[in-house]
Amino acid sequence: MKKKFFGAMSGLLAIGLISGTAWAAKLLLINGAGATFPYPLYSKWFYEYTKVDPTVNFNYQAIGSGGGIRQVTAQTVDFGASDGALTDEQLKEAPGALLHIPMTAGAVVITYNLPQVSERLKFSPEAIAGVFLGKITRWDDPRIAENNAGINLPNENIIVAHRSDGSGTTSIFTEYLSSVSSDWRSKVGKGTSVNWPAGLGGKGNEGVSGLVKQTQGSIGYVELAYAVTNSLPYADIRNKAGNFITPTLESTIAAVNGKVSAMPADFRVSLVNPDGADAYPISGLTWILVYKNQPDKVKGEKIVQFLRWAVTDGQKYSADLLYAPLPETMGKKIREKIDQIVY
Repeated sequence: MKKKFFGAMSGLLAIGLISGTAWAAKLLLINGAGATFPYPLYSKWFYEYTKVDPTVNFNYQAIGSGGGIRQVTAQTVDFGASDGALTDEQLKEAPGALLHIPMTAGAVVITYNLPQVSERLKFSPEAIAGVFLGKITRWDDPRIAENNAGINLPNENIIVAHRSDGSGTTSIFTEYLSSVSSDWRSKVGKGTSVNWPAGLGGKGNEGVSGLVKQTQGSIGYVELAYAVTNSLPYADIRNKAGNFITPTLESTIAAVNGKVSAMPADFRVSLVNPDGADAYPISGLTWILVYKNQPDKVKGEKIVQFLRWAVTDGQKYSADLLYAPLPETMGKKIREKIDQIVY
């Protein structure tokens, strides 16, 4: 009886392995790499999309925007992802026409570790630039204290945390600093990687979040979802209109709406320091980078189908993860751009 049972089980196992192998063979693997900024949302999208199209599986490596740009330019992945738009020079270096497809928008927040301070801190653009330039080195510096009346700031050293890898979050943050500080613009500048005047480096948004979480007296910049997930406080920032704005879904949407009317045809636009009384000043778009002429017909068709889903039905998942859904006026233009992809 035992022989019959194990024989039957062996047969079923063999059938299961064969069917599993056959099923795996039917799955189309699409590889992508890049930004950590939108990774929580992309992970949700890739999971939900398997219910829409069970024949597709996405392999996405969150290695930073710089890595995503390098890999898509080298054509070692099917798509790249970046929070920093490619420069004209980078587009020329690519072996084909690369399109920027906006996926969502998010806020880069100033997060800190001061357990003795329970109130939300406020930062002026001048104070932020001073801290990351290494010119403001103590938490009770008058340039921080002047906007935080009534808060007992500690007489402690400030420990700056920044990205160590090529990063779209860095691109957004340094573009903001360049727009509000001539000192920063002339000494450091903007980009996915810069020579930091001060601080410790962490890899990815998760690396900076980890550094801040474990280091008392530290300050860093991360995408809003990472601060919330790690239960880290984040500051209100004074915007162009002179108002201190809390980074929220609503204030990020206000930043997007402030740029929709001036959106260029290639979607390479900055959201930092926008007009608008309620707009959060350190916001940014994040893009999927995909070749206009797809080398693989089957993959090309599947990528187009996914992108169309992401900018329509997929947008409903954005708000719960603290990303700003793209306005419909922008969504129509994005779908037209996706339809330009040839496969």
